[in-house]
Amino acid sequence: MVVGAFPMAKLLYLGIRQISKPLANRIKAGARRSEFFKTYVCLPPAQLYHWVEMRTKMRIMGFRGTAIKPLNEEAAAELGAELLGEATIFLVGGACMCDEVGRLALALEALQAQVQAQEAPRALEELQAQMQEVRAELYTRDAEARSKSTSKSEK
Repeated sequence: MVVGAFPMAKLLYLGIRQISKPLANRIKAGARRSEFFKTYVCLPPAQLYHWVEMRTKMRIMGFRGTAIKPLNEEAAAELGAELLGEATIFLVGGACMCDEVGRLALALEALQAQVQAQEAPRALEELQAQMQEVRAELYTRDAEARSKSTSKSEK
């Protein structure tokens, strides 16, 4: 069961990516055309991403305190548009997964209700069987006690 789940997950991911790719491309094209969108939506995340990436690389290589130059506006706009496109793809994928998780939760609740409905008669049958065992045991104890008391009174 687990082995079959991975190819399906990969196929689902590829399907979501293919469906959301045109949407991401339109957003990227709009980001490149609009000066406002480029300046306030694309450039800040791109510069932050560049700064974090370069700082991490420098620390890994052992350089500390090195000043990191920001990207030029064209490269930052391109990187910001790419980041926005990828974020769109992941948001669409996440929304699809949330929908799937909701459906799985409903299916799980239905299965739990079925299991509980089937367990109730079994539990009742088990209790009835235990009650019969207890009654039989009490009956045999009572019969033994009577036979002992009659044998003592006869002596």
